[in-house]
Amino acid sequence: MTSANKAKGSSFERAVADYLIANGFPEADRRYGAGSQFDKGDIVGVPKFVLECKNQAKINLAGFIEEALVEAKNANKPYGAAVIKRRGKNVKDSYVVMTLEQWVDWINL
Repeated sequence: MTSANKAKGSSFERAVADYLIANGFPEADRRYGAGSQFDKGDIVGVPKFVLECKNQAKINLAGFIEEALVEAKNANKPYGAAVIKRRGKNVKDSYVVMTLEQWVDWINL
C-alpha cells in the first residue's frame, strides 16, 4: 500500500509535469521508479534540466539541491533544480531553486 506521503509526492510530481506541458514543455513527463541509487530526477523532458520535486512540510534547501545535483550528474544534464511545493498554493506558485553558479551559467546561454 502506498503511504500518504508518497501519494502526496506523486500527486505533486504529476501536477508539475502537467503544468510544464501546458506552458511550453510538451515533452515534460513524470519519471516513474525514481529513488534508486542512480536516480535521474522526477521530471524528464525539460531541456538541459533535471527537476527534483518536493512536497514536504519541512523545507531542506541544502538537501533538496544536493539531491538535484546528484541526479543531474546521473542523467548527464548540466542543470539540477528543486521544485518545491508552497503550502496552500497552486502548483504554479511553487519555488524553483538551484545554485547561483548554475543559474548564472544557464541565464548566460
